[in-house]
Amino acid sequence: MDMSNTPSPILSVIVPVKDEEVAVQAFVSRVSAVIEGLKDAAATSYEILFVDDGSTDGTMAAIAAAHRDNPHVRAISLSRNFGKEAALSAGLDHARGAAVVPMDVDLQDPPEVLGEMIAKWRAGFDTVYGVRKDRATDSLPKRLSADLYYKAHNLLSSDKIPDHAGDFRLLDRRVVEVIRTLPERNRFMKGLFAWGGFKSASVEYVRAERTLGETKFRPWKLWTLALDGITSSSTVPLRIWTYVGGGIAALSFLYAFIIIAKVLVFGIAVPGYASLMVAILFFGGLQLLSLGILGEYVGRIMVEAKQRPLYIVRDTIGMAEPETARASGK
Repeated sequence: MDMSNTPSPILSVIVPVKDEEVAVQAFVSRVSAVIEGLKDAAATSYEILFVDDGSTDGTMAAIAAAHRDNPHVRAISLSRNFGKEAALSAGLDHARGAAVVPMDVDLQDPPEVLGEMIAKWRAGFDTVYGVRKDRATDSLPKRLSADLYYKAHNLLSSDKIPDHAGDFRLLDRRVVEVIRTLPERNRFMKGLFAWGGFKSASVEYVRAERTLGETKFRPWKLWTLALDGITSSSTVPLRIWTYVGGGIAALSFLYAFIIIAKVLVFGIAVPGYASLMVAILFFGGLQLLSLGILGEYVGRIMVEAKQRPLYIVRDTIGMAEPETARASGK
């Protein structure tokens, strides 16, 4: 059954996937059972939209099999791996629901929370975000780094991210349309969700251990995502160096005045090699660090200036027709 010509559903569940062949069927079974069990019109009017982000296994075949069994399942396949933020953007571009919920296929975010999210949406909230009660399923380093990141981001950025809130949230169609108009290629979706504003509420839940497949987010990817989050949401790191430079210049003038005074009073002193080397290494390291921060922003300017499509669609399942390319934000 082709759902491309059916009326727009009430609920769209967006699922970015990469090499998740083993998790697709379990996800569809559990999520569809939860939605169809709701005492809400969404139970009979929903779609599960997979975004295949350049998988190299049988993920698309598994999605096609799920579509044959459940016509509510649809999919778009990207031409290569563009990253989760681009895949989420592709899902927002193609989702048709009045309410849209991004979810991970690993089922760590429990679909049973959807009922509470929909209830709050019906009550008038435009965004209902899931908040983890605890991070017991994470390692100690990950818990500490997550706490540090949320605090740093909210300190530096005016777009405040709720603590321990991920991409799992319900977005009203109005919020989705606002996010779709944003043209940037360097996208940090949690920051974009926060930037849009609107009336928000939270739902607490306990995140389960992953039982199917394995995570694609390695420490280096998480570090890169954290940098994207800070640099895309705030210019404070650049502004800081104005104050650091001004402070160091003021201290330098003060120190120069002290040296001149000592020479006038006590005569010429023999300079120390150790203090000279410390000063050279300190200021050299400071300059390199400031250049590195500046380079992060310049690199993102270069990406934005190219104006390349955010993603390219290679194939679709359950859609009207395959699209060859799509530039988000146009």
